[in-house]
Formats: sequence, C-alpha cells, structure tokens
Amino acid sequence: MSSKLQSTGHRAKDYQPPAQGSLAAPEANAEAIHFLSNLQQEELQMLMFSETLAMVSDTGEPEGELTIEVQRGKYKDELGVMSSCVLVHAFSRGFMDRMLCGNSLLGYLSWKLHIMEQHSQEFIKFHILPMEHKMSLVKQDDQLTMTRSVKEGEEMKTEVTFFPGSSTVGFISQAANLVLLRVMAWRQTVPNNARFLALDTEGKLCYSTYQALGFQTIEVDRQQVRVFIVEQTVHSVKGVPSSCQFYLLSDGHLAKRIQVGSPGYCMIPKMPVLREKEEIEPRPVFEKKPLVWEEDLELSSRFLDRKEELRVRHAGYLRQHPEARALVADFLLFLLLRQPRDVVAFAAEHFGPFASRRPPPPALRSSTRRSPFRSPSPGRPPA
Repeated sequence: MSSKLQSTGHRAKDYQPPAQGSLAAPEANAEAIHFLSNLQQEELQMLMFSETLAMVSDTGEPEGELTIEVQRGKYKDELGVMSSCVLVHAFSRGFMDRMLCGNSLLGYLSWKLHIMEQHSQEFIKFHILPMEHKMSLVKQDDQLTMTRSVKEGEEMKTEVTFFPGSSTVGFISQAANLVLLRVMAWRQTVPNNARFLALDTEGKLCYSTYQALGFQTIEVDRQQVRVFIVEQTVHSVKGVPSSCQFYLLSDGHLAKRIQVGSPGYCMIPKMPVLREKEEIEPRPVFEKKPLVWEEDLELSSRFLDRKEELRVRHAGYLRQHPEARALVADFLLFLLLRQPRDVVAFAAEHFGPFASRRPPPPALRSSTRRSPFRSPSPGRPPA
C-alpha cells in the first residue's frame, strides 16, 4: 500500500509571502551570504580527500564505519550542459541496538557550495517494521525541488515540496555542510554571527548556526593532536534544536564527531598525513627576446646544411631533366623579345599548348581574342 501526499510548497511563480500572523520564512543573514560568496575554488581543491571514521558505542565497542569523500566532479544539468562541480559522497553502515542501520549521501555542489543536486537515504532494519527514508533535492527553473519518501514496512508516503530560489539563498545542504566544516578547519575560524539555512528532520527550512568551541588536545592513534572544535546547531521550526560537535584537524580532516544527546560517536582510527598550507607563487614571466639565428651557432649550422642540401637536390633534378632549362630559357628569350605589358597573360599564352586539358583550337579563327586562361567551370565556355 502506498499513498502520495499533496505538495506542501509552492512553485516559484505561485509563491506568496506568508500571511500576517503566521511564521515568517527564515532568511540567511548577510554574514552567512558573505562567507559563501568569498569561497575560492583553489581553497576548496585543497580540501578534496577521502577519510574513514570508526563508529564507536559509549562502551568503546566498534559499531560500524563512516566514510566521507570530497572530490572534483562533473555535473550535467537539465539542458545537458556539463559543468565542473564539487562532488561529495558519504556513507555509513553499522548497528544500533543490534539492528542494522546505515545512510548514504551523494551531492553535487557549485564552487560557492550552492546545491545543484543531492540524494540521501537512511534505513533502520527494525525486526518488526523496517524503516527507510529517502530525500532528493534538485535545483532547476530557479527553484529547489525536494522529494521525500518514508517507507515503514510495506507502506510508503511521498511528499514533494517546491522552494523558490530567493528563499534558498544561504542554504547549506548536508553535502555542503561537510565541505563547509573543512573550510572552517582550514581557516581555523567560524564566521561571526553567521546564520545559514538548513532543512530540519521534517523537511522544513530553518536556521543553522556554527559556533567555535575553541581548541583541545585529544589522542589519535596514540598521538596527541590539537583539534579545532566546531558545533553546528540546526534550529528546527517546531522541534528541539539538534547539535553536533566536530573535532577538526588543521587540514580539514575530521578527527571526532559527537551527536549531542547520543551515546555513540565517530572517531578517526589512524592519524592521517596532514596537509600543509602552501603559498602559491606567481607564475614566472619570461620576456620575449628577438631571435638572431645568424649569431646562433646551432641554427646557423642547420641553415647552411639545409641550404647545401637543397642546392644539391635542385642541381641533380636539373641534370636529370635538361628540358626544364630549355623551356625556361626559351620563355625568357621570347619574353625579352616581345616585352608584353601583361607578363602573366603572356606566360599563360606561351605555356598554354603544354596543358593536357587544353581544348582543341577552333576550325575557324574568330576576331575575338581567345583568353589564355582555362575556364573556371568545365561546363562554361571560356570568354
């Protein structure tokens, strides 16, 4: 049995501002928008790597793995146009109270972390009633389309919502959040008073904030490392705010993740090789110098060798074809005797009889002088 719910949103062209007395739609503030607009492609390319964390229970027992991968990708839009993008892929698989659970995430982002497309899935294999949540976000026609489906046992409910493009400025998707945290770790700072937008567990637009909790030294793979702690809070419209703390290494690697209120956590099992910030040096500029080949011994030698090679080859050809010298000498002698005004027409008339495709001369001579040049088209008689 399945049922499809009616759309809970509006298309961009049908969007109306909320009525007086209702809750106003959340909007990202200027600090958040400014932070996203200042992102640089070169900086994001330094944060592209894969990492794997172990999911650990409150008693220290392993319960699964979490893998996060950020890389450069290609995205084809609805018109078939390919563009460069940030590709985020994350997935986890483990056990919760001895029940198999997991989630996956695939997101395509612009270089300003604007969402292009995202697909996520979460499941819990309850013994009596297995549950599965799916959500798709697609940006098209200046609006964001969200499709959510919930499957409990054999029953499935699907919901489609449309968000106008103007209402999603400063929106941070799940995929963008993973990259944004790496940017904050790389810069070792959090934008002050920035208020972004996110989706709560019910698929409603709400505020999302980040707070720096300072630095701390923790043990990773028997090493003492310094981490930068950032807490993200999603302020649900109706529910209780949910917070998650991220312990970040200096190059963006996630060392530890704690969901506030959850007994388990994620921990990096091995210490990665940290990337260091590299100062990008400007490309060297080489001035264009004039080439004087006569002063270059190698070029001068190659020129003289080639000149001698051509002289010998041409002389050999003339020895094998003495008629060539006779033809040229005869033409020059005839040219000097006649001294015509139009040398080109004279040469064409002189060498015309040697043409293999020359038409036969007419039986009766015409008073109109025949052109020595061949007609440009075979079907057209010469002038």
